[in-house]
Amino acid sequence: MTEPKKVPHRAKGGIARARALSPEQLSKSGKKAAEARWSGPTFKATHGSDDHPLTIDEIKIPCYVLENGTRVFSQRGLQAGIGMSIGGGSSGEQRMAGFISSIAQKGIDVKDLPSRIRNPIRFALPGGGRSYGFEATILADICDVVLAARKAGVLLRQQIHIAEQCEILVRGFARVGIIALVDEATGYQIDRAKDALSKILHAFIAKEIQPYLPTFPKDYYHEMFRLRGLSFPDDTVKRPQYFGILTNDIIYKRLAPGVLDELKKVTPKDEAGRHKNKLFQRLTTNKGYPKLREHLGAVIATMRFSVNWHDFKSKLDKYYPKFDTGTQYSFELNSDDDDGKGL
Repeated sequence: MTEPKKVPHRAKGGIARARALSPEQLSKSGKKAAEARWSGPTFKATHGSDDHPLTIDEIKIPCYVLENGTRVFSQRGLQAGIGMSIGGGSSGEQRMAGFISSIAQKGIDVKDLPSRIRNPIRFALPGGGRSYGFEATILADICDVVLAARKAGVLLRQQIHIAEQCEILVRGFARVGIIALVDEATGYQIDRAKDALSKILHAFIAKEIQPYLPTFPKDYYHEMFRLRGLSFPDDTVKRPQYFGILTNDIIYKRLAPGVLDELKKVTPKDEAGRHKNKLFQRLTTNKGYPKLREHLGAVIATMRFSVNWHDFKSKLDKYYPKFDTGTQYSFELNSDDDDGKGL
């Protein structure tokens, strides 16, 4: 017969208190606890996404850069990265801190890791929501401590897989670190970025003007007129001149880095300075043009689900952000001045 699981006295007290509270009091207590947990400083993550984690072998850890320049790993990502079961909130912190503290009790120098783990960084995610994280350097420190514990033979059998995971990470750090150090010492990181852009442009920009194909469907302009608060004209194919500026912003600037700059350079102009051909006629047929059609379809779909221009741009910036090349064009529409209606 299995003996009933013993519940610690403090847990029994918590259960008893919870049972004595009404649903309203429980809700208020939960809100109070959540507010207390988020009462400290909260930073905004300016870069990073769960969709683009740090990847070492098959280990993936979501990472972010905060507004103050701090590089962080998400708490859940850090736990999963070292092979621990995932637990959110304070339970996750306690599990990691408890694990490291148990190693300290066996004579291993764990530095100040338990204290650092119990004080995570609160930050707001780029796409909304909040998270807890730790400065990225903590991962290397955890790996050092776990591997030292394995070498000393003090890990429990069920903890060995964590050491194996840490070993994979440390080897990955070494490979990436060596490459980064060589690139920095030789100055290659600058040329590497230039070479990467060159390869993108080579894939997207055709050497010759391609035959004209109807590309921007009527639906695109229907939605553009609607979102700008304009009536769609059925008796003419002429569009407001500034629609070209809007198209550059929502279409070409979001295809790939530098593509709009290059298209403007290589597309011939007439004596008045206007392009003789459509910009998309200089896109490659195997990469650039298919990518344009794919993005155009996504833009039209986003338009249909938007109530006005600002709503549309907000969705577009979130899901299909621009590639910032630092180039500013004359007659650029300033989003602060654009009321989303007409010109």
